[in-house]
Amino acid sequence: MLYFIGLGLADELDITVKGLEIIRQAKRVYLEAYTSILLVDKSRLELFYGRDVTLADREMVESASDEILQDADKVDVAFLVVGDPFGATTHADLSLRARQLSIPTKSIPNASIMNAIGACGLSLYNYGQTVSMVFFTDTWRPASFYDRIYENAYLGLHTLVLLDIKVKEPNLEAMAQGKKVWEPPRYMSVAQCAQQMIEVEEESKKGCCAGERLAIGAARVGSESQIFVSGTLQELSEADLGDPLHCLILVGKRCHEMEAELMKGYAVNKKNFDEAWNLGGYGVT
Repeated sequence: MLYFIGLGLADELDITVKGLEIIRQAKRVYLEAYTSILLVDKSRLELFYGRDVTLADREMVESASDEILQDADKVDVAFLVVGDPFGATTHADLSLRARQLSIPTKSIPNASIMNAIGACGLSLYNYGQTVSMVFFTDTWRPASFYDRIYENAYLGLHTLVLLDIKVKEPNLEAMAQGKKVWEPPRYMSVAQCAQQMIEVEEESKKGCCAGERLAIGAARVGSESQIFVSGTLQELSEADLGDPLHCLILVGKRCHEMEAELMKGYAVNKKNFDEAWNLGGYGVT
């Protein structure tokens, strides 16, 4: 059996009892290590689980999955995923490959950012499409996320924006020379995300990512150091929320006054928050 096991969001203690029992009796244990990260390193997991854990990077999962699937029709293999197992299409692809090899699979769910973000105070019922924000470069500035945000804003829905992480990315110059050199890990901050949104707004001019748009910055959701900060996108473009992982929520016009009061409690500037709220700073009309 190939088990897809969600680890939750923060540390080794977030594993479910069911997931932990499977890990402790599995023949092999892999930790997917590129779509997201826990806030503790692998050694903490191994100590708590009482098992060796093999890091599975993008190359292994997407191009060399035979190692993970080997003999999984005869023995139990645990594939550990930060958050919930099927928050990324990569894991659905691995499940399909297992099916093609007649390997049975089972998913053990856990908390993910998709539900844990409810702690910010906005109702999960009023979220629209989730979008991702990637690191812009001098030659690559994709803006496809903007149309999805506009659609959400038009319906009055909030938008959860997941921020880019770069883990074990190859150095392109070294690759051109036939060498494997890895770039240091990078994690997008709320400030960088907000700034990129404002830049795209200057070109698109539909109002859904304007500097006066109300938003929430979130960092390390689900951990002891979890933090939320609300304000305009312009304010968040200058906010420092500390260590990763970060995400951002654009507030939709269906926001209830009670939710607004909750957001105001962690506003960068409460007076500015009130002004933005009264001016309808929560999306297109």
